Amino acid sequence: MHVHFSQDVPVKYRADVMVVGGGMAGISAACSAAASGADVVLADRFGVVGGNATTGGVAAFCGETKGQGEVFDAVVADLEAFDAIAPYRPGTVHARVFDHEILSIVLQELLLRRGVRLLLHTRFVSAAARDGRITECILCGKSGLEAVQAKQFIDCTGEAEVVHTAGFATEKGREQDGLQLPMSLMFFIRHVEEQDARVQLPEGWFGRIDREEDLPMTTLWPNGPRSNAVKLKVPMFDSTDTESMTAAEIQARRRMMEVLDYYQRVEKQHWLLDHCSPQIGIREGRRIVGEYRLTVDDLRAGRSFDDAIARGTFYLDGHKPDDDKRTYQLPPDELDVPPYQIPLRCLLVRDSVNLMGAGRCLSADQLALSSARVTTSCSMMGQAAGIAASMAVDRGCELRDLDVQAVRSEVERRGANLEV
Repeated sequence: MHVHFSQDVPVKYRADVMVVGGGMAGISAACSAAASGADVVLADRFGVVGGNATTGGVAAFCGETKGQGEVFDAVVADLEAFDAIAPYRPGTVHARVFDHEILSIVLQELLLRRGVRLLLHTRFVSAAARDGRITECILCGKSGLEAVQAKQFIDCTGEAEVVHTAGFATEKGREQDGLQLPMSLMFFIRHVEEQDARVQLPEGWFGRIDREEDLPMTTLWPNGPRSNAVKLKVPMFDSTDTESMTAAEIQARRRMMEVLDYYQRVEKQHWLLDHCSPQIGIREGRRIVGEYRLTVDDLRAGRSFDDAIARGTFYLDGHKPDDDKRTYQLPPDELDVPPYQIPLRCLLVRDSVNLMGAGRCLSADQLALSSARVTTSCSMMGQAAGIAASMAVDRGCELRDLDVQAVRSEVERRGANLEV
């Protein structure tokens, strides 16, 4: 059964570039397009921007944090001004810890300084496309349904929501069964004195874990004085399905209480639950079908491209999607990859003339995504997408008619190290 819904929606905003999604890719896209002189609107469904890095509580930049481009440099410089990021350690690409609450302030202010029109608590609803061209997207905020008209659109939703809704091709999951990379929940604990410690799971609520080997994959992260973040693996859910995402959030918080109970009751840790991130962390949603599909073989070969616009350095973080342990799809000696390039064609949506996908919805296979999805590479992709979009607006041309060498040169001029 279907219900036909029709409503006149006012065009509230007109822009050169519309960015949907305010994670690191979206922020970098909006900031770089605005720095090029474009009029930019950025919409995000939460009350703060930053995506997994803020709302998801993932307080570490994975991958190389030098040479990611001027937008990322500005973010790091502002975090350093707040003394809210770990010092840079050359050669370390696995985790540079930062204060995710401070990051939300830094990102907000960076967007406003660049003149980006920021819409918070605003969800993407739909997109209108004619002959491969997005003409409007429909948003829903506190004012109700409103339309945005723009010349160029950049999908940074992580789940390729604009691409999918407009009817362009996407893919998700691993090829043999469609299972996505597992999600993770971040929750936060306070270390208290022994007399203040107590078990926080009442009898009979959820299951009990009595042995360490029965724990799901659990990782302890720094979170400032007398506090830690705890990351909890949550597999076998679909980030693009409403009921599955609901079930994932429910399961994650149940497991959080069971894990917390184990550490309080069995390990005798003097922990108290402080808070839980309001959204589970998503590694993989839909991926666009682009002009080029980045493959794991490209990464292993450290491949370079004439139209390179980003660089990846992170290992193949492809956890098995069908168990909750610290297991990978590949043997341990096959996880590391050399630096590799990401081409502009991975951002160009096939069959569309004015729509790109940047961040973890790039065109890639699952294992390539497991490396390229980290915030550093997402920022590079976003910055390049913003540059390309603003160039297309300035020159009055389609994305595919751009001189890719001109795009690459501008990406490098703005501080991106593409060397492999």
